[in-house]
Formats: sequence, structure tokens, C-alpha cells
Amino acid sequence: MGTLDLGLVPLESYDSLIEADARHEILSGAQPLKGLRVVHVNATPKGGGVAEILRSLVPMMRGLGIDASWWVLEADEAFFTVTKRLHNGLQGKMTLLRREDVECYWLHNERAASAIELAFGSPDILVVHDPQVMAVPAFLHNGTRTVWHCHLDLTAPTEDVQSRLLPLTQFYARCLVSMPEYAAAGLPLERTVAFPPAIDPFAAKNRHLPLEEARARVVGLGIDCRRPLVTQVSRFDPWKDPWGVVDAYRLARRRVPGLQLALVGALTAVDDPEGVEAWQSVCSYAGDDPDIHIYPQPEVGGDDTTVNAFQTASNVVIQKSIREGFGLTVTEAMWKGTPVIGGDCGGIRLQIEDGVNGYLVSNAVECAERIVDLLDDPHRARVMGAAARENVRRRFLMSRLLLDYLRLFQQIVDGQVRHLERCTEAEAKALAALLAGPSGN
Repeated sequence: MGTLDLGLVPLESYDSLIEADARHEILSGAQPLKGLRVVHVNATPKGGGVAEILRSLVPMMRGLGIDASWWVLEADEAFFTVTKRLHNGLQGKMTLLRREDVECYWLHNERAASAIELAFGSPDILVVHDPQVMAVPAFLHNGTRTVWHCHLDLTAPTEDVQSRLLPLTQFYARCLVSMPEYAAAGLPLERTVAFPPAIDPFAAKNRHLPLEEARARVVGLGIDCRRPLVTQVSRFDPWKDPWGVVDAYRLARRRVPGLQLALVGALTAVDDPEGVEAWQSVCSYAGDDPDIHIYPQPEVGGDDTTVNAFQTASNVVIQKSIREGFGLTVTEAMWKGTPVIGGDCGGIRLQIEDGVNGYLVSNAVECAERIVDLLDDPHRARVMGAAARENVRRRFLMSRLLLDYLRLFQQIVDGQVRHLERCTEAEAKALAALLAGPSGN
């Protein structure tokens, strides 16, 4: 895939949304960083929260005079099958890593490192996102300072994946996580910082969409806006528990006749080869209920304005995750003033104050109860929605994440962040053998 061609976004576009003090700190913080060469690296250009963040964050950095770029890995399905296992293992799902899996992972990361050096030479800072390309710094020879930004829920990684993957943190000057609690999972505490994710309020998915226009869009996709609608927007993934959402809908419908459910989740993320299997399972589980609407099509779940329409037109948005690094779909719905019911886990807890700006639930029965509560009390739903939007404005807009990064970059430039030496080729091979493990075969 290589480098993505992005423009720049001026900070002035945020003037009506952020406080004057925050604007001043961003501008003054960026001034000494003008010309700094920063490269962000991840595994997919679309279909996930990391891609959405980088699509907005990198142009904002460029708008401040930072020479920021976004480089995307090009790999085959075999590689992404391996990295999905790593992803699942970091979030606590038992998984088996074979020696050939580790060799595949190592080979693609070595190739990525060579491609990055060829494209950028020696950038000042390399920011690597998530585990797919975590081994890249082991193969760099240019002395670039490196940062690992992990967007996953690291509260309970499996011992196998933790012991094989987290030794790679030795190559990073800083490790960034979404919540302080995630630093407990074997990360170097003295080098780990919490950077909660954020949304771009001006992106097509988040900009204001008139309610009538939103309703017209979802009506065109089979929704009856004369009846209540609950929606979950997410990948088709066991961690998002779409089966539990179907259960909650069925329970709530007993008390809310005519209730409709939309599951919106385009199969577009190239780093998620399990998505098709999960989607097929959800379709089978939903059966022939005409009021369960499942949208795997890229032209629906992959179209930001259509996602915006569902989040705006729905009476309630659900994100019933079992594990969630942060949950940008929660942030997106809260920004629209739509009441949100979220799984009581990970980054969703960071966003929702239970009973104040949304609800946290632990099972389908609780979820169904909260659906009924919100549909029975429209005033409560409006008050919660307004509180949710204000919470996002204060804490989870892209301008705040930009400021977090500016502070980190300044620390690196000032030498406050220890510079880590690159490993030799022999050391890299030794580490690869360690990650393969004595039992890999």
C-alpha cells in the first residue's frame, strides 16, 4: 500500500469547539516542532478506528507545519490471519501460535522496515500502531526514535501472546495505551502513557446531519422510522458480541412491539479475515426476523454518511462489547446526542458515566432493560444524549489527541525520552527465535 496522499487541516476549523486556552497551547506547542518528520505506520487504510484516527490526525499535524506522513503495510491474507491471532491473544482469547506463524509475522515486519527506510530515510519519529507492525523497529538501522501506540484492551492478555509479543516493547521509547489500566499487562510502566483516542467532528461520519435527511437515508435501506430503532455499528467480531445484541433486542421487543434492530458493520477491514465467518454466524442467529436488518455491504457500513445517518436516526445506539480498547463508535454516537448503551468494559467505561451520559451493561438482560427504559422515557434519553455530546466535546475531540502528541514529540525532541539503540541483525534473529517459542512447530 505504501504512503497515503493526504492534505492538511488548519486548526482554525476547531475554533468554535475548543477553549481558547487549548487552542493557544496547541499553536504554541507546535511552533518549535515545525518541520519535524513524523511517520505513522499501521496495517490498513480503512475499516477500523486506527485508520479513522490517522485520516484526521495526520492532516492536522501537517496543518501545524509538522512533516507528518502515514504509511500502510501491504500484506497477504496469511499475514493478517496471524496478526488477528495476536490481536485476539492480547485481548484475552486463547490462541495457538505456530512457528510458521511467527516466521510469517517476522518476515513481513522485516520487509516493512526496509520499505519504510526506502520511502522516508531517517524520520525523526516513527509511530507504530497496534501489533501488526510492532516488530518493525527491530529491523531499522537509521536511529529513528520509535513510539508504539496500542489501541487494544490489554487488561487480560494470554500468557502465550504476552510473552512472545511484548518483549518487542524494548525497541520503543514510549508505549501509548488508551487507558492507564492497560499498562499493567507487562508493558514497561516507566515508558507507558495513556492517550485516549478521539474523533474528528468534521468527518463525514460525525458532522451534523439533519434528522430528516438521516431518516430518509435509513428508510431507503428498509427501516421504518415510524417505529423505534436500536443500532449497533461495529465490525462483525466476537469481541463486539452482535449475538448478545440480538438477544437484547428480542427481550426488549416483548415490551416494545415493533422494535427494529440494525447491525451495521461493513466487511472492509483487510486485517480482519474472521469478519465474514462472524457475519454469517450472526445472520444465521438472527433467523428470518424481518425487523433485524444486517448490513455487511461496504456501501452501507463503509459509507461514513450512512453510518452517520444510522447513529443520528436511531432511538438508541448499542455497543455491547466484551473487550474494547476504546470504542470510537460509542464516541461517535455520543457526539450526535444519541443515548448509548455500552458494554461495561475497557474504554467504554472511560466514556460513559453510568446513568448520567449513557448506560453500562454486562449482559443481554441488562441491555434489554436499558433499551426499554430509554424508549419509555424520551426526556431522559434527550438529557443523557446532551450530556454525552458535551462529554465528547470536552474530552474526546481530535484536537485533544493532537495536543497529547505534541507534548510527547516535544519531550522526545528535548531529550526527555530515552533514545533506544537499534539491535544488530544477530540480536533480531535471536529475538525472533524467542518469539517463536520452544513449543512452536
